[in-house]
Amino acid sequence: MSDLTACTMAHMDCQADLGGTAPHGPAGHPGGHPGGHPGGAKGHPGGHPGGMPMVLEDGTPACRLIAWEVTRSCNLACKHCRAEAHMEPYPGELSHEEAMALIETFPKVGRPIIIFTGGDPMMRPDVYELVRSAHDKGLVCAFSPNGTLITRENARLIRDSGVNRCSISIDGADAASHDSFRGVPGAFEASLRGMRYLTEAGVPFQINTTVTKSNLASFKKIFELCEHLGAVAWHIFLLVPTGRGAELSDQVITAEEYEEVLRWFYHFRKTTKMHLKATCAPHYYRIMRQMAREEGLSVDAENFGMDAHTRGCLGGTGFCFISHTGQVQPCGYLELDCGNVRTTPFPEIWRNSSYFRQFRDQKCYEGKCGVCEYHKVCGGCRARAYSMTGNYMGEEPLCTYIPARLRRNA
Repeated sequence: MSDLTACTMAHMDCQADLGGTAPHGPAGHPGGHPGGHPGGAKGHPGGHPGGMPMVLEDGTPACRLIAWEVTRSCNLACKHCRAEAHMEPYPGELSHEEAMALIETFPKVGRPIIIFTGGDPMMRPDVYELVRSAHDKGLVCAFSPNGTLITRENARLIRDSGVNRCSISIDGADAASHDSFRGVPGAFEASLRGMRYLTEAGVPFQINTTVTKSNLASFKKIFELCEHLGAVAWHIFLLVPTGRGAELSDQVITAEEYEEVLRWFYHFRKTTKMHLKATCAPHYYRIMRQMAREEGLSVDAENFGMDAHTRGCLGGTGFCFISHTGQVQPCGYLELDCGNVRTTPFPEIWRNSSYFRQFRDQKCYEGKCGVCEYHKVCGGCRARAYSMTGNYMGEEPLCTYIPARLRRNA
């Protein structure tokens, strides 16, 4: 995927904070969490504070976020890309008719935010028509291009199709570091130019940054760049070593470094009004509660916005990924075949996938994730567990925390 979108954009973000503060989406979370969907739709009686239903009529968790890989083609060759994308068209992509039929099914699983991702979604010719169709059904739409293909003209197409927010990745504070990571000289300047065109068109954008050993020391400079460019949010992504990212094993920071980064992030978010979000980092929600308790703060919407009401890993519980060929997965980084929309209606997959049912049952989790008192707000990264241990229900490999139950039994 082009911009680390699914997981948890969380893939824009593994929770539902994609609406943006522009006229195209209602505000709510500091920095642009949608306080609901267009038209102020009412939530389920047991619903989410933002107006989203939490459960469907049969008790299945509502789908809150769908990352849809509308194409796998891309003009960049990013080092971390789970899709290992290339320029040429991929065989088997959903046709226009299949894609439009899929959109018809989305409202049957809740009112999910739809992230149009890739590859680069701009390489699919009918993408604006697909966005318009989802938008017309009252669904919040996010768009995840790499930014290099954005012009003044298509920035207006993005706006007019109904996109609420774009996400664009910047992985270095300067052209040399970013272009090295993205695999194409000039990518940095082209992405910045694309962001300027989005601003001119009135389309809000967030910036995503993958945490690696190489850029960790320059995070403050990257954030300052985000502020200078006018981003409405900055999301940091903890690397999941899959696809091309598997070749970056030397860039994966340690569990102790993750803990340090996330504690720094907790404090740093207080210094800006920009919305900051840690993605593919479910243990942040444990750290947030631990540090809030140290400060005597209640973890509620007043102090933490929608971060107080979400779970770290939503794969299969509130989020899913749909590939360019129609395969449904818990997230873009975890290639478990949960069913294909070409043969099984998407709502049926969402409700009945055996993988999704496992992820919704704490008793199925192994290791310390299965007994952790923070399970309901964290869950551990299932994709990282699978890529690093081969067990998608195993414990989060980059978490240092020892659950209270294990400490008592030690």
